Amino acid sequence: MESLYATEITVLGVGNTILTDEGFGVRVIEFLQRNYKFPENVQLIDGGTLGVELTHFVTGTSKLLIVDSIDGGAEPGKFFHLCDDEILKHFSQKISSHEIGIQDLLTMFEITGRKIPKVELLGVQPYSLEAGTELSDEMEELLPQVSEKAVDVLRKWNVDVAEKS
Repeated sequence: MESLYATEITVLGVGNTILTDEGFGVRVIEFLQRNYKFPENVQLIDGGTLGVELTHFVTGTSKLLIVDSIDGGAEPGKFFHLCDDEILKHFSQKISSHEIGIQDLLTMFEITGRKIPKVELLGVQPYSLEAGTELSDEMEELLPQVSEKAVDVLRKWNVDVAEKS
């Protein structure tokens, strides 16, 4: 398997942007791109509802940060931070197309002996999954906070992230 865009670190936002809060991960990627500068060894990807199709974008990455709207069975707005094996455990119980796709992607890397060494997931329990291309007001308010948490993870990984002026 060959990588088209191999970078050391990948930040992957996933979700369906036509179901209000389901597109939260994609909206976080857009927020990060507007507000921060990243070094060349970091790529930000709008993964939408793709799954295994993302293989060429993450093959060769050693650290993967996934941002998503996740159903953890909690109250709307609850923040989740999952690491490594906790992520596959979470996705193994889910049925949305992109969650199945992410589970398949991570499992494929594992069974082919190319498990990504470090994977973390930042997620928020959605407020609304109704049809619509905009986040609910409540999720929109969480964009800066969750984006800052993503930046914190990257800085923990020794990435020099700078705010745009």
